[in-house]
Amino acid sequence: MPKSKIMTNEELNIEFEDAVERINNFKEPFPADFLLRLYAYYKKATNNYERPSSSKPIINAFKTNALFQVKDVSQDEAKRIYIDLVNNYFLYRK
Repeated sequence: MPKSKIMTNEELNIEFEDAVERINNFKEPFPADFLLRLYAYYKKATNNYERPSSSKPIINAFKTNALFQVKDVSQDEAKRIYIDLVNNYFLYRK
């Protein structure tokens, strides 16, 4: 069985910031469901509990639902999942 890479907090934070930067620097549009997952894990990873602030109520509802779905995820786990989402997106996108 392959071993999971055990990361220090510093390594996890660096990889997380790198993943965030990759997303922010990418100029093509992302699928909406992918963006919602990124949003929820980013908010959880950064302990940002501000309410969604879109001018469109439906967007706020989707964001609130996405946040609710990650409510039991730890901050470090949210960072790991965010990193995996980003890595997999860039690995498998067409």
